[in-house]
Amino acid sequence: MTSDLPVLLAAVSILSALHLTFQARRVGWSRMKHKIMPPTVTGPPEFERTFRAHQNGVELYSIFLVVLWISGIFCNEVLAALGGLLYIVGREIYFTGYIHESKKRLPGFYLVLCALFFLTVVATIGIIQSFLDKYLNNGLL
Repeated sequence: MTSDLPVLLAAVSILSALHLTFQARRVGWSRMKHKIMPPTVTGPPEFERTFRAHQNGVELYSIFLVVLWISGIFCNEVLAALGGLLYIVGREIYFTGYIHESKKRLPGFYLVLCALFFLTVVATIGIIQSFLDKYLNNGLL
């Protein structure tokens, strides 16, 4: 029974949540370092880049989870998990680069885009294949 569970998707999801939480903690450390009290989101450039890098991750997180799970359930769990790991690595490269200089975020940004594109393509292929199997092979169309 447990072999049917999407354990790789769950593992990558937890890993990505922990990663995002760690990045949030890094924003907190930057707040303490620069003595910036919430809800203020402006300050020295290093703090603003750290804050913005985390916010960018939060903004894409729901898209990442949707394409991760759809690609894993409808197409291939291993491919989806690998795409998810690529996304997490890209987010870290993006975050770390952005903290130092906004231009240094670009390699991570491109890696994140590639991972999201890959997951979206895999998800789309899986949905199309499932649709065709369900509706064409059953003679409903």
